[in-house]
Amino acid sequence: MKHSIVWSMYDEELYGMHLQELRRGTVVLACLIILKEPNYGYALLDQLERSGFAVDANTLYPLLRRLEKQGLLASDWNTDEARPRKFYRTSDDGHALADALTADWTDLNTAFRSLRGE
Repeated sequence: MKHSIVWSMYDEELYGMHLQELRRGTVVLACLIILKEPNYGYALLDQLERSGFAVDANTLYPLLRRLEKQGLLASDWNTDEARPRKFYRTSDDGHALADALTADWTDLNTAFRSLRGE
């Protein structure tokens, strides 16, 4: 993502660290929203990337397992093709959490816009 401020090497590292913190929770919400339609990990990774969420596979797969363990995702294996794939989908609890987090996101966005005088 481009930003309009010129950063020094130190500032670039600091920016990256804070950007990672900011995005960490948004990736969870993005996955819950996208996986309302069942999908497998690699396709989810591609869809996230195309939607502007840069996520590494080494981050995504543990996240999917954690969300499944928390009951927010369900999964099934598709063995119809030569290579079996694990398909994830948002559970009922995951839908409820996604709805609540989306409402909170909307409220936070409104608050940030207010702070910026927009």
